[in-house]
Amino acid sequence: MTPEDMAACHAAAFDQSRPWSAEEFADLLANAFTFACGDSRCFALVQTIAGEAELLTIATQPAHQRKGLARHCMDIWQGEAVKRGATRAFLEVAADNPAAIALYENQGYTPCGQRRGYYQRQGADPVDAIVLERRLP
Repeated sequence: MTPEDMAACHAAAFDQSRPWSAEEFADLLANAFTFACGDSRCFALVQTIAGEAELLTIATQPAHQRKGLARHCMDIWQGEAVKRGATRAFLEVAADNPAAIALYENQGYTPCGQRRGYYQRQGADPVDAIVLERRLP
């Protein structure tokens, strides 16, 4: 999966906010602590440092949503994070994204913080981010 594939998927999945560019994905992937899993339909981008993993983004093409691809990516990246020494995982999710919140709760994540007005939306009020965490096996 190329940075261009990731940017295209991200743009399709997040049509209300500024999508990340191929250059931004390439820069993130150049970091030895960052890795991706998935394919052009659904991918996750993760950073692992000092025993902690952070899901930077996960995106699913709209035509492929609700098929278990994101859940599969979650399983893959969490397993890889454990191999890289992570014992805890963090992520953030828009408070108005019930499908993603359900996915993360089903994966064992619980709230640990909130970022008010974190997500800027085109033509809409900002949306809070909910920060979630879980222990990794």
